[in-house]
Amino acid sequence: MMKIINKSTNSDIQRINQIYKVLKKNDFGYLIEENTFFKTFPFLRNRKINEEMPFVDNTVPVRIRRVFEDLGPAYIKLGQMLSTRPDLVGIEISEELQKLRDNTPVTDFEEIRKVIESELGQDLENIYTDFDEVPIGSASIAQVYTATLKNNEKKVAVKVQKPNSDEIIKTDLRIMKFLALRIDKYINKTKIYNLPAIVSEFEKSILKEINYLEEVRNIEIMQSNFKSIPYVYIPEVYNDYCSGKVINMELIEGDDLSKVIEDESGKYDKKLIAKRGTNSFFKQIMIDGFFHADPHPANIIIKDNNTICYIDMGMMGILSEGFKENLAELIMLLVNGNADNIINQLIYMDIIAPTQNTPELKEDIDDLMKKYYGNKLKNINGSIEDLLNTMIKHNISMPREFVMIGRGLALVEESGKKLNPEFDTAKELKRLSKKIVTHKLSPSRLVKVGYNHLLELGHLTKGLPTTVNSTLSKLEGGEITLKLKLEGINEISKQLTTAIIIAALIVGSSLALFADKGPAFIDIPLLGLFGYVISFALGMYLVVQFIMYNPD
Repeated sequence: MMKIINKSTNSDIQRINQIYKVLKKNDFGYLIEENTFFKTFPFLRNRKINEEMPFVDNTVPVRIRRVFEDLGPAYIKLGQMLSTRPDLVGIEISEELQKLRDNTPVTDFEEIRKVIESELGQDLENIYTDFDEVPIGSASIAQVYTATLKNNEKKVAVKVQKPNSDEIIKTDLRIMKFLALRIDKYINKTKIYNLPAIVSEFEKSILKEINYLEEVRNIEIMQSNFKSIPYVYIPEVYNDYCSGKVINMELIEGDDLSKVIEDESGKYDKKLIAKRGTNSFFKQIMIDGFFHADPHPANIIIKDNNTICYIDMGMMGILSEGFKENLAELIMLLVNGNADNIINQLIYMDIIAPTQNTPELKEDIDDLMKKYYGNKLKNINGSIEDLLNTMIKHNISMPREFVMIGRGLALVEESGKKLNPEFDTAKELKRLSKKIVTHKLSPSRLVKVGYNHLLELGHLTKGLPTTVNSTLSKLEGGEITLKLKLEGINEISKQLTTAIIIAALIVGSSLALFADKGPAFIDIPLLGLFGYVISFALGMYLVVQFIMYNPD
């Protein structure tokens, strides 16, 4: 079998075969059939699927979800990521992927024990006084247990990566990148999704997520950011018992937010929790620029004194100082309701290109402003979610952080409304936005920005003579290269290659005829005759291909 992936192994080839079977079972087999040798020899393809079956129909979202569920941990994680990116895959697919079920079986404890002992370099009995072998949580790549540390008698939650999860994910990533490039190259219907970019973003995200030391650092940053906020608690991590595949952190006593929402005993002050939860998340976005990317109720625990506790910090969003300021300005513009200013701000933030500033886009944003402007804006997520949907409608891809913020706001606002239907979620966000915009125009901030610009100008001035001299030297030496993009060159090269093969076959067949050796049919050497037949077939194929690609 030809080598289709750099450093491919038998396991890679077996995995591709598994993926093909799952795709075929869900009527996506042509995604592979249409980008391998079937592409060069169309008579081997399933032409009916290629021509008659639309890539997008009302069954596609469900079929895509089933594919991810059948393919295991890496694909479940990819599906979960895409469920938060309607700007990449569309609203219908992203909503369906929110229903993903993690069918990964629970790993036997003895296998988990080996991971813990290998990672921490000690026998389990030397680390813990007791260890509950039944997991309190199990997901695609990890299981969580409760235990008590031997050295300090602290109760801990032990998060352990399942055996070989990282190797499986890295193998699947390698195959994903290969297939994404091939599918994007050969199947025009998929180009709107930019599959290579999706896989690249997923790769960055998942490689961080499977390195648990990244989560440890995230927890420590959150601890620092909330050290002066008494109503938010971040669990302690025990660094001596953490590694790339194991985390030991403080076991938090309390109820997750979903249970608190349903609680009718009066044990919790729901109005206070709604305010604290919303304010703490807005602080992460607008002040810290470091926020929990998945603040759904299962990742928020409420302690007895109505204290908010965030857990599962493997995926975080990071915002630069400039992005925070621009986001604050955008929120203020949404509140004030000026469509032109909103579009200009989106262009300034590089969310949309000037060429995408169409009358249709302005009209849709005007409609959006009419929906919200003049009313008391209590549901800030409603306006941001509608803005995201407007961008999706006009095929505008959002920055990952912007979409993460939109999803986070949706989750926090939904929980806040369930806790307290009258809570004004927009009030605090508007207050923080105003504070940030005011700070941006403060004298101290302007002095700091002006100083930074002067330094940049100084660096540019110093480097300018060298840059000019280097450019002139390359121009004189003929080293300046002009790059041209030739559309259709790939198809032309294929046709040229086929033509050369035909010519070689004709020459070889002629030599075989003149040699007059070997078996013959009516005095014509079979080898030469066979060569002429193949040449004729390929020649006809080349003519058909030329007509197909040049209908005019």
